[in-house]
Amino acid sequence: MCLSTTICEDDINDERLLRSPVGGSTDYAEEGLAGGVSGVLAGELICPINADDISIRWMKAYVPTPGQKVKAYQPSTISFLYRSLKAYSGMAFHGSGIPPFIHPAQLSSSNNLMTPAAANDVRISSAALTTCLDLVHTCDMTVAGPTEAAAGMIKREMDRIYADAQQQNLARTVIDHWASLAAFQAYLLYALVLFFQLDHQGDPFLSQAIMALQDIACTSSQHGLVCKAEHDVACPRWAAWVVAEAKRRTLYVVYLFDSVLSAHDGLPTYLGTELRGLPAPSSKALWQVSTAADWNRAYRHHLDTWTDTGDTNMNYAGLRIDELWPYTDPQDAPGLARRQRRVDQWLESVDEYGTMMYAVTSSTHGG
Repeated sequence: MCLSTTICEDDINDERLLRSPVGGSTDYAEEGLAGGVSGVLAGELICPINADDISIRWMKAYVPTPGQKVKAYQPSTISFLYRSLKAYSGMAFHGSGIPPFIHPAQLSSSNNLMTPAAANDVRISSAALTTCLDLVHTCDMTVAGPTEAAAGMIKREMDRIYADAQQQNLARTVIDHWASLAAFQAYLLYALVLFFQLDHQGDPFLSQAIMALQDIACTSSQHGLVCKAEHDVACPRWAAWVVAEAKRRTLYVVYLFDSVLSAHDGLPTYLGTELRGLPAPSSKALWQVSTAADWNRAYRHHLDTWTDTGDTNMNYAGLRIDELWPYTDPQDAPGLARRQRRVDQWLESVDEYGTMMYAVTSSTHGG
């Protein structure tokens, strides 16, 4: 357990990194934040769920399986969800910002948490995402009438990303976690833009793309959704945590998008029980950390907050995503009160992404 007096993994890596100063300076190495090309070390990320279920989620509306739980969305909830995801696609399409499931470090060639060389490596690895943002914004600037040309460019890029992902799976090459994450996010953004910005709701390509998206989500999840240090209630390295948190946020958007598509097509929506046990979206403080000192301080505060009372679950210090779902035993008043306390504690620190998630789950399940 890592409390305020406990050494974090960034500190543990200091000695190894100091032996070989990075980028001609030991400033970053002393913080233990520099890594290889991806900045994520072998074994740092794990997948604690059965990710195979993610790839076949699209089938649930057509082939019911035992244990499926229907989510009964109110029209107002679907409307809110529709507008929220449309806003995410609009940020990219209109160039007004980046959606909150993309971390700024993925797009910056420099930051205070990596050496310039390592930060540039991350940006290079994230080429699929930067290409996506450039392409969809170009579509916005060129689309004045028919959208077929813009949609055609996006579809070709989606086909390329999926083909590359399949080829890498077959080749079983060393995983570049930043590149895998960027491809996942880019494919999702393209699908969101097709649906919300280019009015391709009835396009057969989109139906096939959702299957491909869930396949990509499955593979990316298998590469790791949680830092091993998170799972062990310890401090993870910043680079590994950013990949894990951004990937979880992206995955949750995939599931919300699936709900919007099902509602649009008049199909039932089901609770994503295969995600049970994953961490809920992180605090704003962790997501927006900008220096090594801030990272160590913020994560230690996070651990102190969630471990001082011994209130941990499944080897994770923090709220789980399934704690935003219906409470399974309404007769268990102490357990329900405990969950409500945990949700309240989580809500005190979340950013706009976490607030959106709570608004959707609360209006759907109560709580």
